[in-house]
Amino acid sequence: MNEPQIITGTIPETAGSGARLDKALAEATGLSRARIQNLIDEGRVDIAGRAATSASMAATSASMKVAGGAPFRIILAAAMPAEAQPEDIPLAIAYEDAHLIVVDKAAGMVVHPAVGNITGTLVNALLHHCRGNLSGINGVARPGIVHRIDKDTSGLLVVAKSDAAHEGLAVQFAAHPVHRRYIAVTAGIPSPPEGTINARIGRSDADRKKMTVLPNNSSRGKSAITHYKVLERLDEAAVIECRLETGRTHQVRVHCASIGHPLLGDPAYGRTPKPLRATLERLGFARQALHAAELGFVHPVTGEMVQFRSDLPADMAELIDQLSRSDR
Repeated sequence: MNEPQIITGTIPETAGSGARLDKALAEATGLSRARIQNLIDEGRVDIAGRAATSASMAATSASMKVAGGAPFRIILAAAMPAEAQPEDIPLAIAYEDAHLIVVDKAAGMVVHPAVGNITGTLVNALLHHCRGNLSGINGVARPGIVHRIDKDTSGLLVVAKSDAAHEGLAVQFAAHPVHRRYIAVTAGIPSPPEGTINARIGRSDADRKKMTVLPNNSSRGKSAITHYKVLERLDEAAVIECRLETGRTHQVRVHCASIGHPLLGDPAYGRTPKPLRATLERLGFARQALHAAELGFVHPVTGEMVQFRSDLPADMAELIDQLSRSDR
């Protein structure tokens, strides 16, 4: 099994006492500044024994100032296979043309290969379905991938087949005009029943695999905005819609947990109350109750506004039906 690569060294003395961290590390390692920035955001960079995203540091981003001579450590993820392999895996296709494909992903499917999941992913399935005709911008491990949804979240995502489509979609996702509507089931009923959660999201210091809400004046993480609305009141739960202005990692899950209403079945961001947990166990519902129900964007080649909808999967529909009965 491949092991993570660890790079250690010291900030070049030529950096002086006020160089940007990303620039200084790029000079010291030969890695690009963009890659350094991603590694910092993922919690893979330590400066003088402290994570560069640690709340205990005076500044906490790629732009923080760093002194020459400071020791650093960078942890690179274990190397991936040279190329993802095509696999004949059934896919639900919502739309496809020469430039892009919109997939209705099933819960349980990982989007792209990574350590521990090198087969059975959406990318493996798409390489077979598209006969290898996917955008090469993200490299051989993530061809065509413009955005992701979590393994155990179901619903819509768009994948680029051409580089022109990839570039156009990437601009839209970065600028946030993409329409994204999720349906979720929360523990308890949010109050007020409609509102906006405007809370910055970044890596958790306690668990680097998890995200957390940060103060909006923090230099860590990224801004995140979710508009929610209660659609149906259930017994000790609610069906809500979430419309995203931004698309941060685990955004809906983190934001709902931050207001005291985590998603049912979410293993990372909140404990499901015991009575509700009994219902999940009886139904065999073993994922966060989250579905990417609508996706809309401007077609990056034709300029047409396109929008797609996905019905609730059977497991979520059954969960809602059971929770709507007071005699559960």
